[in-house]
Amino acid sequence: MGSTAQLKRLKPLYQLVVNNILAIVAVPLAAAVVLKAAELGPGEILARLRALRPAHMFLAAFLPAAAAVLYLRLRPRSVYLVDYACFRTNPNCRVPFATFLEHSRVWPGFDERSVRFMTRLLERSGLGEETCLPYAQHYIPPSRDLESSRAEAELVIFSAIDDLLAKTKMSPQDIDILVVNCSLFAPTPSFTDMIMHRYKLREDVRNVHLAGMGCSAGLISVELARNLLQVAPRGAHALVVSTETITPNYYMGQERAMLLPNCLFRMGGAAALLSTNGANARFRLARVVRTLRGATDSAYHCVYQEEDERGNVGINLSKDLMNIAGDALKANITAMGPLVLPASEQLLFALSFMARKVLNNRIRPYIPDFRTAFEHFCIHAGGRAVIDELQRSLTLSDEQVEASRMTLHRFGNTSSSSLWYELAYIEAKGRMRRGDRVWMIGFGSGFKCNSAAWECIRPAANADGPWANCIHRYPVHIPDVLKH
Repeated sequence: MGSTAQLKRLKPLYQLVVNNILAIVAVPLAAAVVLKAAELGPGEILARLRALRPAHMFLAAFLPAAAAVLYLRLRPRSVYLVDYACFRTNPNCRVPFATFLEHSRVWPGFDERSVRFMTRLLERSGLGEETCLPYAQHYIPPSRDLESSRAEAELVIFSAIDDLLAKTKMSPQDIDILVVNCSLFAPTPSFTDMIMHRYKLREDVRNVHLAGMGCSAGLISVELARNLLQVAPRGAHALVVSTETITPNYYMGQERAMLLPNCLFRMGGAAALLSTNGANARFRLARVVRTLRGATDSAYHCVYQEEDERGNVGINLSKDLMNIAGDALKANITAMGPLVLPASEQLLFALSFMARKVLNNRIRPYIPDFRTAFEHFCIHAGGRAVIDELQRSLTLSDEQVEASRMTLHRFGNTSSSSLWYELAYIEAKGRMRRGDRVWMIGFGSGFKCNSAAWECIRPAANADGPWANCIHRYPVHIPDVLKH
């Protein structure tokens, strides 16, 4: 214990030295150059310069200048988050536990065993009493028709876009790129067509509707928008919309593995405006890293839409889901680490890796401290187990996963838009500062783990947003899960 405490006290000094090694080396070298120049004197230096051939002088001046111009021309453009907005749920869509379970008991498709199972799931889920379901889910039996599904999508998407346009004072005519993701509902015409029709967007808008990409599709949309902005005129704007339509996907059968989404998923959505123009931007997109594990059967089938024996369609969540998510996370942070971690953490990880190879894995692997790279963490609020696993794997504090837990409690699992609700929570709490770095981590079917790193340029001026009417009540205490 004593040696461990001493190592912890020495770690800040180690980080200071390794993270500033260039400065530590450069300062003595610069001092040596200055001293040598002073020793030679101006006359000797000029004489040596005149002795150089003109070709050498030209190359010494031209090559660095040409390299600098080439770098500036070829480097990717910086992409900025101008602003974002989340759908604000209506109180009349609220579904307390008692209401949800009462409706489940009335519906003859659920037997008592299924209701008891969903009761236990809700008690352990981490959801609160204010999560919302679309209007069609309040009927007995729930309505899953096409008209009701479109009505939910229009309510969520148009509300989020209206808020975003009001916040940014943008005209719909200024939008150059449109990317929408909704995994389980892809009607014809598509969501992008629906938005273009509603807001009368220009005919030359580049638009993409992503379907079937799961809960991590929000960050896939961000990356796609970023790539499209690289080839668009400078200063172009990309509108990214992330949502999941609950109405047509309510499972009406009795398979336990397919009942879990009924208890976790709730309505929500978000709209974000990206641009290569940094004026008035609020965040800068630093990195996007995507990991796909779909080559293996277990990963491919762990979140799988299928029919049960009675023909009821639902999402089957495998018992191996958390193990597969853990493997995908390891692969993702292995790719993300070298891009964002300071040199001190990368060196420790490299030394640990080599020591494990030499000692045949007889020592524990070193888990990089991502708290040295990020001030804030937005972990997909996919469920209590997901947040618990990531907190353990990344050794995060309770405060660092607070945004994820409170988003799950207040809004439930809103699929790909949950990360934006979490970012809004951090800002509503007044914790965001200029220069702070944010790590968004999303998981989805396939199986995918995607992450994005942002740097704050301008924090929100107020708590206006999805948390405006309730942020004063958070954080709330969420009881521990009782294991029987």
